[in-house]
Amino acid sequence: MSSPDLFESAAEDRGGGPLAARMRPHSLEELVGQRHLLAEGSPLRRLVDGDDRAVSLILYGPPGTGKTTIAHLVSRATGRRFAELSAVTAGVKDVRAVIEDARRRLGMGEAETVLFVDEVHRFSKTQQDALLPAVENGWVVLIAATTENPHFAIVSPLLSRSLLMTLRPLDDEDVADLVRRAVGDSRGLAGAVSVDDEALEAIVRLSGGDARRALTILDATAAGVGGGASGRSSEGAIPEVGADDVARAVDKAAVRYDRDGDQHYDVTSAFIKSIRGSDVDAALHYLARMIEAGEDPRFIARRLVIHASEDIGMADPSALQTAVAALEASAFVGLPEARIPLAQAVIHLATAPKSNAVIVAIDEALADIRAGRIGSVPPPLRDSHYPGAKKLGVGGYSNPHDDARGVLEQQYAPDAVAGRRYYRPTTHGYEQNVTDRLTRIRAILDDSNPDDDSAEGSTP
Repeated sequence: MSSPDLFESAAEDRGGGPLAARMRPHSLEELVGQRHLLAEGSPLRRLVDGDDRAVSLILYGPPGTGKTTIAHLVSRATGRRFAELSAVTAGVKDVRAVIEDARRRLGMGEAETVLFVDEVHRFSKTQQDALLPAVENGWVVLIAATTENPHFAIVSPLLSRSLLMTLRPLDDEDVADLVRRAVGDSRGLAGAVSVDDEALEAIVRLSGGDARRALTILDATAAGVGGGASGRSSEGAIPEVGADDVARAVDKAAVRYDRDGDQHYDVTSAFIKSIRGSDVDAALHYLARMIEAGEDPRFIARRLVIHASEDIGMADPSALQTAVAALEASAFVGLPEARIPLAQAVIHLATAPKSNAVIVAIDEALADIRAGRIGSVPPPLRDSHYPGAKKLGVGGYSNPHDDARGVLEQQYAPDAVAGRRYYRPTTHGYEQNVTDRLTRIRAILDDSNPDDDSAEGSTP
């Protein structure tokens, strides 16, 4: 296990480092976005200004929104030593080593330590628990960064001892301002290039609200036109960055999507809700997002199979057939070809009439079973293919095929649930036909249920 990286100062600039590192803000005034956290009198403002007792922070937000920068600013503004751990590589031993070093320094009268833990959601429960004594006793000021929902990713004792701050993705204007600043700032490109409007728009679009990614794209593009950190081109002219230069420097936008994290669940949820809401274009957007991020096409197809019954059901019975076909096709051909049958299934399901009557029906039936409403199978329906069945009162079944209507007055359900209405079809799509037919069928069957309790919690 690698040892933690310790930094004595958050202010140290490395001129030859990446543009994103060189442009790290030195004050809250340079921090882009996060206006909701920077208002006068806010906890973060008071903490950085030294007007508030140091408290541990949990910074929750997507990549490139300023979590690491805030940790550096707190350390810099309060004169505390800065220590950093990455939850990707650090273990319990590393955590305890940093805490013990912080305790030793406190005992010697040295400055307090700001312990920054990046991607804290990757720590196990045991590793997170190892932080608790240090936080509770004030041995360190913990600043933990996470891209995952802290209510799920962080143990409750640590969460309750920290101030939770939610960082929001940067808007387009924030990113554009940051790029303009980096072009002219002496810590950035110092005017070595100019960026035209189309190139700026491309960088903003490709960044997806991630400041670090925007600066990385700018850095790579500037280097490609000969105007990187080394200065102007050999001819002495200032190169102008265009949209084509950005396209050459960046193969494609990295999709912000972690298949093991929040984005996996958030995008999947948005995908299904868009289909349920019949917004075919939004559904295709989320499908493309999952495909581009490398999601298993079989996972996507399985969600479509579930959705076809849960949210469409009998309103369009062919939707389930399409979804199952997409699942089989995805397993058979794989990506990238699987994107085509998946898209066809999404279009079919999103544009289909909707009904949740199927899932409501089975869930209500299960609820009755779990509540003890079971009862005995009616005698005519029991197996009578054995000697002595008649003596036991078993038999007397009437075959519906013997009636011209195809339905007979006969009780099928146990007495405990006779007359219950679990399936209540809508008037959407094909289910209108089912509604009409089922109304006639139930009128016949109800003649065999003198104690019909259909009004109890259910309606025909």
